[in-house]
Amino acid sequence: MPAVPLTAPTRQARRARAAVAALFLTNGAVFFNIVPRYPQIKADLDLSNAVFGTALAAAPIGALLAGLLAGAAIRRFRSARVASFGIVVTTVVTLFVPFAPNWIAFGGALFVVGALDAIVDVAQNAHGLRVQRLYGRSIVNSLHGVWSVGAVLGGLMGSAAAGLDLPLALHLSISAALFSVVALVAYRFLLPGPEDAERPADGAPAQRGERRSFTGSAVRMLAALGVLAACGALVEDAGASWGALYLSGDLRADAASAGLAVVALQVAMTVGRLTGDRVVDRFGQRTVARAGGALAAVGMGAALAVPSVPAALAGFALAGLGVATLVPAAMHTADELPGLPDGAGLTIVSWLLRGGFLLSPPLVGFVADLSSLRVGLLSVVLAGAVTVVLARVLVNRTPEPPGP
Repeated sequence: MPAVPLTAPTRQARRARAAVAALFLTNGAVFFNIVPRYPQIKADLDLSNAVFGTALAAAPIGALLAGLLAGAAIRRFRSARVASFGIVVTTVVTLFVPFAPNWIAFGGALFVVGALDAIVDVAQNAHGLRVQRLYGRSIVNSLHGVWSVGAVLGGLMGSAAAGLDLPLALHLSISAALFSVVALVAYRFLLPGPEDAERPADGAPAQRGERRSFTGSAVRMLAALGVLAACGALVEDAGASWGALYLSGDLRADAASAGLAVVALQVAMTVGRLTGDRVVDRFGQRTVARAGGALAAVGMGAALAVPSVPAALAGFALAGLGVATLVPAAMHTADELPGLPDGAGLTIVSWLLRGGFLLSPPLVGFVADLSSLRVGLLSVVLAGAVTVVLARVLVNRTPEPPGP
């Protein structure tokens, strides 16, 4: 059948897209303001790599425990409220980080941040997919690209604050005030009504009123998609949790330069996501994911083989570019699996990807204490290789526009 011409999005749809994009941006920026300050926090608390990695693991643990509550929260309060006000509460919790007296308290603050982030993440993606249905074409990669813009913005703010030796409490107070205002302004322009208002009555993933259950094939698909998303999370976390420490420790970079590791990864990821919708439409999700996994593995492997600050920054950049569309592809595929309850696939894959954030900090920290952080970062190479193998579960075709 010939493709049905797409109609121009309505003014409401355009405003909602801008608003949900603003939420993605704030969600990325809030946490990544803290990341470049990790070396200072680690030094102030006098922590080993293993203990510091254990403290960092508190965030994904909180995310895992709270992530499955996202669906209930969205059904009760709607995705717009959960995403917007959840970001505000998250910014408040980050203000406890500068006053943590030990690694347990630091980990406790990250635990709450992780729990809130898991719920906000599902809510903003759910709302983004609502807006995507109004558009009738893919916009989810660009939304994740805006999240990466926020992460880069947060990383640059954190790096500048570290270079200027700005007190951590003052730095995070500025971040909290700024991004809380953005989230609250965005809320008024998000879509009203129930979460399935834009889904066709007879459309995927299942008909309204139909009894929905998990089949064996759906469970296997969700598991594979969850591992793919976790690989993307592991690569991203390697730059966030260990990039600054690798550059400042193994490579002797100064504080401002060390903070550029996460910036390099997020800048490349941003470029990949902002251009990802067109690339995926042309070559298909499977092809793009496989090529990206190979790029991440080869790029980071080469950077670790030739240790230097420029090589490390290039390696993190190639890794970020390689997995740029991986998490959006896994989430979108999961949300469109037939026969599942509304939002179930998205919630489960979002929960499973947190396993990557949970495993990465203690795994890399443990290997770093046994050998070196350079060896620990081989986890990025492994994640790229796994992506090449499992990407076959993604559909290798361009989505068709919706019918009239």
